[in-house]
Amino acid sequence: MGLLDRLSGLLGLRKKEVHVLCLGLDNSGKTTIINKLKPSNAQSQDIVPTIGFSIEKFKSSSLSFTVFDMSGQGRYRNLWEHYYKDGQAIIFVIDSSDKLRMVVAKEELDTLLNHPDIKHRRIPILFFANKMDLRDSVTSVKVSQLLCLENIKDKPWHICASDAIKGEGLQEGVAWLQDQIQAVKT
Repeated sequence: MGLLDRLSGLLGLRKKEVHVLCLGLDNSGKTTIINKLKPSNAQSQDIVPTIGFSIEKFKSSSLSFTVFDMSGQGRYRNLWEHYYKDGQAIIFVIDSSDKLRMVVAKEELDTLLNHPDIKHRRIPILFFANKMDLRDSVTSVKVSQLLCLENIKDKPWHICASDAIKGEGLQEGVAWLQDQIQAVKT
């Protein structure tokens, strides 16, 4: 650790690092969202399906995020629970145009919320109702109803309509998440 690193740490200038889990079914847009949140010079041009998980970093005005981008393919979802203990927040991405798999997304969310490493923690959950640009998409209010988000009483949560490709709705969500992480002791 260099002198400047130590000095910035002592003065409280270094951004607090937080660990965030990015979850959701495959093809919901998790990797695209995380990619869009990175600085433009660090963004990938080609997004490919995540196998297992990947670790990405981006910064907000006061936090440094380390995001565990977890694969949403059925055979990899059982890996999610191994990362719950260290997560300080969750980003849960839903493909708002995939009405057929909305039930599966709700089942995965219910499993997550009832896991012992999550159930008794006030961990903030940011929902991105993604792919709002598609003709068949439902509103974020409808996504909220389909996932029964109103039943989440013991955790702060917020849902944002988003279009990951254009970056719409992402900054609003990250601003909310940043406020929650700073307010909630996990």
